[in-house]
Amino acid sequence: MGKGQYQPDTLARGTVVANSARRRRRYRIEWPTYVALAGCYGAWALVTLNWSWLPLIIFVPLAAYCVALQSSLRHEALHGHPTRSVAVNEALVFPALCLVIPYRRFRDTHLRHHFDARLTDPYDDPESWFLAESDWSALPRALRILLRINNTLAGRLIIGPPLSLVGLLRHDIKAMLAGNRRVALAWALHVAGCLPVVSWIVFVAGIPLWAYLLAASWPGLSLLMLRTYAEHQAHPEVPQRTAIIEASPVFSLLFLNNNLHFLHHKRPRVPWYELPGLYRTERDRLWQENGGYGFAGYGDLARRHLLRPRQPVRHPFLRRADAVEVSEAEPEA
Repeated sequence: MGKGQYQPDTLARGTVVANSARRRRRYRIEWPTYVALAGCYGAWALVTLNWSWLPLIIFVPLAAYCVALQSSLRHEALHGHPTRSVAVNEALVFPALCLVIPYRRFRDTHLRHHFDARLTDPYDDPESWFLAESDWSALPRALRILLRINNTLAGRLIIGPPLSLVGLLRHDIKAMLAGNRRVALAWALHVAGCLPVVSWIVFVAGIPLWAYLLAASWPGLSLLMLRTYAEHQAHPEVPQRTAIIEASPVFSLLFLNNNLHFLHHKRPRVPWYELPGLYRTERDRLWQENGGYGFAGYGDLARRHLLRPRQPVRHPFLRRADAVEVSEAEPEA
């Protein structure tokens, strides 16, 4: 299947069946998502309330899991779940457990990311970690080394969260100074969503804000980096740019089955709890379509790429026409 032929939402069931299923969902209460929302907020409240006697080795993974799970639920909300109302879905994930990523900025950039023909493009895919040749060549050597480290799984888990946040802040501050009201509103609403969370953390649970940021927000974002690290690769064929990771139940729940990422890109409106059934039905064909790009779990991913980059930082074939010659001949790590 060629680059120009790939279209989402084209499983063998056909568009008529898919449209019929969407119409049925419109009038159905998506109980699994409501249960996941209640469980996430309830677990987060219990973990934070009991932080003082929980050993750090237990508190950090539990708090991080709750933060990452809410981010997965925010991903469901921006794709139209659990209701057909954009406002209601946003309200359900309004508390900013992570504290650092505005929901509306995530929504806007992620929906742009779903233009599959532009996946991994350094300019047109807002979730791409690749750089254009000219941008890479203009970077100081120290920053190139840092980005190469970030291209390993270990590096992405450790320094990926602050690098991602710095990049977002640089872009959004520039946009707001230029008068972008949409970005400014997103950050204003984010501050409003942080207020109840910070109030609970500091005044109810008694956790120092700096401790929460280091022990919950950062590790929670690292879990998200685990999911997104291998979701996409640079490949001339569009279907072969998106991965499938057959994760354990713990990670499948944490990521709300978004580890089946190729299927999600084909059927972005399908709720998370229906993806496994579709995947079992279409498994062989999905792996054939995406060229076999995937992993047999996150342990398999770590074995292959914990200290070894998957691909270079500069994009292998996109945005190279205006390349600037690199003065020193540096091999890619």
